[in-house]
Amino acid sequence: MTDHPGPTEDQADAALAAVISERRQLINLAYRLLGSLADAEDVVQETYARWYALTRPQQDAIASPGAWLSKVASRICLDVLGSARARRERYVGEWIPEPLPEPAQWASGRPGADPADRITLDESVGMAFLVVLESMTPAERVALILHDVFRYPFAEIAEITGRTPAACRQLASSARRRVRDSGPPATPAAHQAGIVRNFMRALETGDVDALVGLLDPAATLTADGGGQVRTALRPIEGGAQIAHACADLVHRFSGLTLQERTVNGQPGLIARQHGVLVTVYAFAFSGDRIKHIWAVRNPDKLRPWTTA
Repeated sequence: MTDHPGPTEDQADAALAAVISERRQLINLAYRLLGSLADAEDVVQETYARWYALTRPQQDAIASPGAWLSKVASRICLDVLGSARARRERYVGEWIPEPLPEPAQWASGRPGADPADRITLDESVGMAFLVVLESMTPAERVALILHDVFRYPFAEIAEITGRTPAACRQLASSARRRVRDSGPPATPAAHQAGIVRNFMRALETGDVDALVGLLDPAATLTADGGGQVRTALRPIEGGAQIAHACADLVHRFSGLTLQERTVNGQPGLIARQHGVLVTVYAFAFSGDRIKHIWAVRNPDKLRPWTTA
């Protein structure tokens, strides 16, 4: 009987490099599924822990390590989403997905972080999209993201969710309707930037009338302080109410400066007080007006912005 030699050292090194190179894809996947970079990093860490717990023969028997890692990460995310609902019921105030800077502006903040570990920014990480995902069941969210964003076939999604392919197709279809029903088509990015810039200038000058003109009459402002900083615990509704609240905020806090930044791939703002970043603002638009403002003030969710 002829012995079959095991992989050479070079082959083993190449296999390890291929596994490690999947990290960016896994972070992208987990962030979209969870809306939290911190949770996404924990999921990826657990996924790799399970890979390295396999014996070498078990690893060698896996035809596509990347597919195996993605499947395991997705299953972990599904479990996390189930427990996250209970955690968010105890959350102080409103919960908003963790905002992300543009790739050049943020790092993971963990020791030894790889600069390549960055979220690919496109429409599927836009704040409005992530907020809609929060209204879905975990299974709907997983089916939509895996199929529509990452192009997984429904047969593979069925293995992850423990449902039939037909049921997963229906879950994705239901989730897609929620996205379509959530608001009007996106305003072009260049136009969004102009609206945000005008909003910033009106805030800086305290021009309430200009702010009202930039806000949809039915606009909503939602803030997330996580119980760690002072902020509105309930959404503020109505363009006029938001305009007065924002103008009053800028007037009351000394040393506050505003800057334009890309937030989750779209035009947004950041606020610094005496040089310290305190708030990240993301926007959704309806035509020429701002339809929704998300103000993230929870320091834990600002970590990617402060560790860059």
